[in-house]
Amino acid sequence: MSDHNLPGAPYIGYQNQNLMMENVALESLLAEHGTPLFAYSKAAMLGALEEYKRAFKSRKARIHYAMKANSSLGVLRVFAQNGCGFDIVSGGELAKVLAAGGKAEHVIFSGVGKTRAEIRAALNAGICCFNVESESELDVINEVALSANTVAPISLRVNPNVDAKTHPYISTGLKDNKFGIAHDHALQTYIRASKLKGLKIKGIDCHIGSQITEISPYEDAVSLVLDLVDSIEANGIHIEHLDFGGGLGIDYAGETPPKADALWERLFALIDKRGYSDRFIFVEPGRSLIGNAGVCLTRIEYLKTGEHKNFCIVDAAMNDVPRPAMYEAFHCIVPLTRSGPSPAVKPVLYDVVGPVCESGDWLGRDRELSVSVGDGLAILSAGAYCMSMSSNYNSRGRAAEVLIDQSHVQLIRKRETDADLMRQEM
Repeated sequence: MSDHNLPGAPYIGYQNQNLMMENVALESLLAEHGTPLFAYSKAAMLGALEEYKRAFKSRKARIHYAMKANSSLGVLRVFAQNGCGFDIVSGGELAKVLAAGGKAEHVIFSGVGKTRAEIRAALNAGICCFNVESESELDVINEVALSANTVAPISLRVNPNVDAKTHPYISTGLKDNKFGIAHDHALQTYIRASKLKGLKIKGIDCHIGSQITEISPYEDAVSLVLDLVDSIEANGIHIEHLDFGGGLGIDYAGETPPKADALWERLFALIDKRGYSDRFIFVEPGRSLIGNAGVCLTRIEYLKTGEHKNFCIVDAAMNDVPRPAMYEAFHCIVPLTRSGPSPAVKPVLYDVVGPVCESGDWLGRDRELSVSVGDGLAILSAGAYCMSMSSNYNSRGRAAEVLIDQSHVQLIRKRETDADLMRQEM
């Protein structure tokens, strides 16, 4: 993979043999901040956001960052300051949005298992809308709203049974998935919702999966949703907004997903053709805004030669970067500094693994690396679903995080200490 094709380019790449993020040599961060360490490029985040903004220029639309991808306050603040709303899936996420300066009225609450306490807190905050995922949830939200003497704004998340052509664990739009209300039952559910006094129908929602790299699944989903809107409105129920979720993929290993503006040019053509250009459009991107903006930095502790495998043992682990263990996902792994055309250390094929006591604790398999003990490595495309899914397994403190803005490095999360690990225990 050439330098200009590294995931995250042009914000991440080599200059004078040093891996740079914007104007910062990533190797320079290790002495002060240690490893494992997550670093995020503000310019990469805003560059990805700009693709969506270009797509929605002159349209009635709002971008809601799907914060489950990365819910660090420093990341949320960047998106809040640049006009994003937020897509949340828990009461804790709502609290973090508000702490980061996000507006409650620009929050959409998704997820299949909202508790009464979470619903009540969201109503009190004054959120934009609940994306409802079952008839049972309709009843609960109605009950909570009536008890609070208010009306809850809702849309129904419709499951269109569209194959997103992605990993089965992150596919959400098939009829066997737990998400949403089946397309065939959506109309009768809308009619039922319209009769509940504690609810106000605002829109319709559809989200078919994550790491989607083709346009056709989106086109199929949009067509099915608009067919449903035709039927809903024929029954006297007005739909104010159309929410088409997120899920657009990124480059992990040479994938070529469509650019957000190219995708939405195609989708708006469908929406306009069907006569719905007057409706407000919501989208909920997560990975496509933050995934390629982040890297996990780690240091090599040991190099181990085996009979059939060589192991590069680093201080990052499956509790820091869980995607390989969970999905057998690929992350590009590169050295923080590299030699010239005749490296002193010859390349060796390694499995890059961590120190956690699990055979599933691997970060990359069969990677050709010219490295020595003590060298730093960067695990690329680690902005999404890494820190937000990290854990304290093996009593390991979670990593520190920094945000890079040109040449400025800001610590946005301190490394967890042993005292932090035991703080809530008795």
